Amino acid sequence: MAELIRVRGIEAEGRHGASAGERDAPQPFVVDLEVMVESEADELVTTGDYREVVAAARRVVEGEPVTLIETLAGRIARAVTAVPGVRSCRAVVHKPEAADRLGVADVSAEASTE
Repeated sequence: MAELIRVRGIEAEGRHGASAGERDAPQPFVVDLEVMVESEADELVTTGDYREVVAAARRVVEGEPVTLIETLAGRIARAVTAVPGVRSCRAVVHKPEAADRLGVADVSAEASTE
């Protein structure tokens, strides 16, 4: 059987972006995840551990810079899916400073391994 785990509001800093200066200093990113996990038994060793899921997402954001947040979302989804017990992942990456510059509520991109 598979169940859904949602983790929202994962904060991390990274140097991602296409515009001049966006990679000069770290900027905040916020990640929301929907993770399908195995759960045949009521034991942590048989499912996707959400602590590992969060750590995988943060490692990607804090890692190698990319130009597009769509690319970043895809990398996060693939990294989370590699966590033992995880079947699939939908990752949404929010870029708060881009939203502020544009005067909008949110700028985000989504990717899924489904």
